[in-house]
Amino acid sequence: MSAARRLEEARALLGEHPVVDGHNDLPWALRNGAAPAGSPATVRYDLDRWDLASDQSAHLHTDIPRLRAGGVGAQFWSVYVRSDYAGDEAVSATLEQIDIVAQLIGRYPRDLVRALTADDMEAARADGRIASLMGAEGGHSINNSLATLRALHQLGVRYMTLTHNDTIDWADSATDEPRHGGLNDFGREVVREMNRVGMLVDLSHVAATTMRDALAATAAPVIFSHSSARAVCDHPRNIPDDVLALLPANGGVAMATFVPKFILPAAVEWTLAADENLRAHGFHHLDTTPGAMALHRAFEEARPRPRATAATVADHLDHMREVAGIDHIGIGGDYDGTAFTPSGLDDVAGYPNLIAELLARGWSKADLAKLTWSNAVRALRDAEAVSRDLSAARGPSNAVLAPVA
Repeated sequence: MSAARRLEEARALLGEHPVVDGHNDLPWALRNGAAPAGSPATVRYDLDRWDLASDQSAHLHTDIPRLRAGGVGAQFWSVYVRSDYAGDEAVSATLEQIDIVAQLIGRYPRDLVRALTADDMEAARADGRIASLMGAEGGHSINNSLATLRALHQLGVRYMTLTHNDTIDWADSATDEPRHGGLNDFGREVVREMNRVGMLVDLSHVAATTMRDALAATAAPVIFSHSSARAVCDHPRNIPDDVLALLPANGGVAMATFVPKFILPAAVEWTLAADENLRAHGFHHLDTTPGAMALHRAFEEARPRPRATAATVADHLDHMREVAGIDHIGIGGDYDGTAFTPSGLDDVAGYPNLIAELLARGWSKADLAKLTWSNAVRALRDAEAVSRDLSAARGPSNAVLAPVA
């Protein structure tokens, strides 16, 4: 079969079984990202000046025309705030992120629709709209408060990543010094309360010890909203094989990310150097504003960047399917949360290129339908069933974090 024919088949498959993408940082980009020409350096949530119904490819990975072209049927919008936000500041910023998702849904009702349940996702697909869910990225967003966790759930947040890049008071991060050996007692209580309310436990960003502790504590499926296979690219943000092998018993889903520094070994060292270059010039290493990107481009001219491709992501998915099984994998691109993307997966219009690559590798249409749609919907549905049982058996937890001795 020709490449053109495979791409045609990929688009047809996504018409029936669209992508559920586990992680998109558009809300953060709208808060702090690049700005259209003639605008101030930052257009803070100004949707009049930043119209996602039109092409925003000069500034963003995401807009509605490209979501449509990419065959996206459901998106978990990340209501992320940086992990150097702390306490009430982190909570307030998370609420502002939730608010902009609500504004997006209200502004583009023909294309986006709020989704809180697996049934809502299926209804959106039947209606030809993009189911819009939310995930909070980092337990710092609840400020050590289970009441705040419940409030986020009531506002529509359907997963929480237990940490971001920094270890927090109750969970170790993959990219920071450990303090708890995984989860402490309060961290395990957070997992149990997430199970009770029906919020998916997201294990991207957490240390492998935290992954294992959460899997031991949870009664519901977990997800990895944007993580790939550590055996293919040895980065601490990725999932070890022993953890992938636990997913069938748990019912969880590992959603492969597209971030080059997590999927391509040659890109790891390059990105560390590029990030250090940003810091040396006074930028945060996650900054994607015009000034930061200009520095990145100059750095890349002097030191060419290793290029990931759709085949790189497919290598991870092949391995994850082998270890975890076809029922336990998905896709979490991390668009608008990374400065660089793979060739062919440059933005949210690129998903058909990945599906075409997997077709070329012999993946069946039934397997691809699980990867793109069914697995993620099933995980949320199963978490809802666990929540119904637990909510009938016990009330809200009012546990508090024990003071440090």
